[in-house]
Amino acid sequence: MPRIVIAECKQEVSSFSPATSCFEDFRIVRGAALLDHHRRVREEVGGALSVFDADSRVELAPTFGASANTSGGILTAESFQRLCDDFLKCLEEATKSGPVDAAYFSLHGAMQAQTEDDPEGFLLQEARRILGEKIPFVVSLDLHGVLTDRMLQHSDAVVAYHTYPHIDFFETGVRAAKLLMKILFEGARPVTARVKIPALVRGDELITETGSISECIRLAQQVEENGSGLSAGVMWGNPFTDVPELRTNSFVVMDGDETAARRQATALANIFWRHHDKMRVPLTSLADSVRQAAEITSGTVVMMDAADATSSGASGDSNAIIREVVSQRYRGRVLAPIVDPGAVRQAFSAGVGGVINTRVGGAIDPARFQSLELNARVKSLSDGKFRSESFGWPWDSGDTAVLEADNITLVVGTRPVSLFDRSWFYANGQDPRQFNLVVVKSPHCEHHMFADWCAKLINVDAPGSTSANVKGLGHKNCARPMFPLDDDVTFKPAADIFRRTQTPTP
Repeated sequence: MPRIVIAECKQEVSSFSPATSCFEDFRIVRGAALLDHHRRVREEVGGALSVFDADSRVELAPTFGASANTSGGILTAESFQRLCDDFLKCLEEATKSGPVDAAYFSLHGAMQAQTEDDPEGFLLQEARRILGEKIPFVVSLDLHGVLTDRMLQHSDAVVAYHTYPHIDFFETGVRAAKLLMKILFEGARPVTARVKIPALVRGDELITETGSISECIRLAQQVEENGSGLSAGVMWGNPFTDVPELRTNSFVVMDGDETAARRQATALANIFWRHHDKMRVPLTSLADSVRQAAEITSGTVVMMDAADATSSGASGDSNAIIREVVSQRYRGRVLAPIVDPGAVRQAFSAGVGGVINTRVGGAIDPARFQSLELNARVKSLSDGKFRSESFGWPWDSGDTAVLEADNITLVVGTRPVSLFDRSWFYANGQDPRQFNLVVVKSPHCEHHMFADWCAKLINVDAPGSTSANVKGLGHKNCARPMFPLDDDVTFKPAADIFRRTQTPTP
């Protein structure tokens, strides 16, 4: 009976955030607790378990699961060492309990540590040292992951999300597990072709239901539905994780057919490049954004502040839009999220109904955001524990306060939490539909959450460590030339081939 190791390690970072991430920012589960957790949530490991659990031919060896509570800044050296030690120790313990015949790894791809630009590649390399060169590794990844040579050299196949905004976490795990079972029981021999594409992209054209990226995704799905196609996709990376191998990649994994893998990976890359120039966000200045909002007399204006998107690694403490609202004396009702531990402490000291004179903004990134003085009434207080609207995941913003300062309502947290839906507003008693202007700190949310009903949606050119104005972020480490950082970038597709030899267990 083949014994399959299962391990997880996921985080996305912004290299441009002054904050650092630490070990305590991760949800950690070990051994059987990894299975218990993921059988209750629809993430990648849960999807893989739905396949493995249904097949009596395999035995599972759960090892270690780490998933960051939200994206953040670069992981500290000490925390990365602790994470690696824990991850690898659990793998070593699995080998002591019996032979290991295969491994499934749920990774993200856009981690970065102070001492390692390719954490996922390092973990796979070390996993090879522990588990051996011959057993198959299948890895699931976020399409915002940075697909490095080392990751491909030490895995037999990778599987990436097909959707943005991401709604196929569980399904990606299913695809990865089925691929691993094909290797184990059907003798599949994966060969991967990867094409490097010199582009860092953002914008609506990457929405898989409506954007031009859908052409790539349809082709990738057709490849996977082909008898010899094992996996395919486009990973456009996280533009904010500034590491040497940051770029867009197309990849195709075929069962032994190198020629087809090259051809299809090149086709995916060419489709992507044909549309790349429009894969950026038309941004409106702060001043013009507030002026446009003031012109809307009915309904809700949504201001997308992707520059402070905590789900992309930003610090969450931007007050740039609020400052402009105050400066222009905008009189509509405003709802905005912000991270400011000091303001929260003041609110808890004052209690519900109390009035405080406080400063908000710039608590984590004072170089970008100058704090703003406000007199505010404490409307509510909470422990910050809630579940996401999108997937029911447990999130924790730490002690949280709702402050009312004249026409501005702020949901203020102690630590960042992902904001790609409305759940933090709802959890703190705030309905976005009841406001004239709502600040959304995410590049995209599912359409029904804001876009389908708001009177106007504005992508704001605000400062921040995850700005869609990619050219102005200050990349220093990624390869150049790179669109849109450089002018007149040319592209000549060339496929690199990765193939491992393994001996499947019958």
